[in-house]
Amino acid sequence: MRVLIAGGGVAGTVTAMALRLAGHEPVVYEAHSSGGADTGAFLVVMHNGMNALRAIDADRPVIEASFASTGLELVGPDGTTLGVREFDRELDGPRTLTRAALYRALQQEAERRGVEIVHGKRLVSATEGVTATFQDGTTASGDVLVGADGLHSVVRTLIDPQAEPPRFTGLTVVYGSTRAEGFPAAPGSYRMLRGSRAAFGYTTAPDGTTYWFARVPDTERSRAEIAAVTPEGWREFTRAAFADDPLPCAAIVAATGDDVHGGHSYDLPTTRVWSTPSMVLAGDAAHAASPAAGQGASMALEDAVVLGQCLRDLPDAPAAFAAYDRLRRARVEKLVAASAGKDVGGERGWAYRHHLDWTARITA
Repeated sequence: MRVLIAGGGVAGTVTAMALRLAGHEPVVYEAHSSGGADTGAFLVVMHNGMNALRAIDADRPVIEASFASTGLELVGPDGTTLGVREFDRELDGPRTLTRAALYRALQQEAERRGVEIVHGKRLVSATEGVTATFQDGTTASGDVLVGADGLHSVVRTLIDPQAEPPRFTGLTVVYGSTRAEGFPAAPGSYRMLRGSRAAFGYTTAPDGTTYWFARVPDTERSRAEIAAVTPEGWREFTRAAFADDPLPCAAIVAATGDDVHGGHSYDLPTTRVWSTPSMVLAGDAAHAASPAAGQGASMALEDAVVLGQCLRDLPDAPAAFAAYDRLRRARVEKLVAASAGKDVGGERGWAYRHHLDWTARITA
């Protein structure tokens, strides 16, 4: 089948690799001219995400572009360590890298495998059959359309015009990085700090770069208002949230230059309909967890591999999509529900210890 994929991020690019491996002809249409929105932020690919990449032999490029973390430390508002947890050494991961580096690694690997990636193509509509129309007026035709177009998915509304919109979590998340010194480093681990008003986490890369994020309670603003906030504005917004805490958060933020990015946090507790006979959702387009779970990329990677298996093993797209829904829905909705509790230190063994085997056959 010729498979059109809307979105060149994690879900779309890895779905394309899985479909190529399954013998189909995927083409990725990416809205941005290069990379994607918010590419300055960083993210973590957890154990289960690395396992999904390994299932299709695509983990090496991500390992080479990232660094490992061995555990996390939970710190209270007064600076007291509340708990320490080591990550399971028997599993690969977590791996930390910038979103831009992840996109670049995955897209280069996909292209090396013969996947066509077309940039500057923002999907605006599509018909069953499938004919996709892009913002620049061009069209493309195929047998199947995969909506890997993120939280504000166009494909989701094409599949179900009454689909519930993303839900604001009440948090704004800010990411940044700095090479400055003068505060406690966190090499090889994540230090998670609970301030009196907001939460903060950071880790120190082998090259000395400190990557940090803050989750700050906030009221919802329009996308235009959020887009208009400058790096200086994000620094001040974040610094103010920790100004009264005896923690290094404010100092780390103050030491950060313009490599700082922010935005509201949304989740998608459930999507009633994941597919039509020729359209299907993957990644955040189908389900989106709060960033507190640290599982957005990893669940998208799982989706990609399972969808590839279903379209490899079942006789037609509707049967494949039904099996994909059956295999994925309960797991991802459980993760979204858990993430809504904003629990950054809770038990996630059921999420991390998830194994995918590309050679396993999928049945209806």
